[in-house]
Amino acid sequence: MAQRIRVEVKAKDSFWYQAFHVEWQDRFPERELAADSASFLIDSDWLEDLKEVGKQVFCQIVVAPQNPERRAWLNALKPNRGK
Repeated sequence: MAQRIRVEVKAKDSFWYQAFHVEWQDRFPERELAADSASFLIDSDWLEDLKEVGKQVFCQIVVAPQNPERRAWLNALKPNRGK
């Protein structure tokens, strides 16, 4: 069984975000992306396929932290810049 990892899809806008999902479902209908807040839990062996589909629709696939609350906590510690 493959290890599960959390990934995020970074797109220019909602059009390209949707295009990514349409392309993914078309190419890999048996691989459902399990949504978890702003990220997805996937089998680690899907990562290269996700990146390939992402490139085709101008999206970037990034590995997200396993604990999303930690990111929010760390962002809260950063001083506000530009204010």
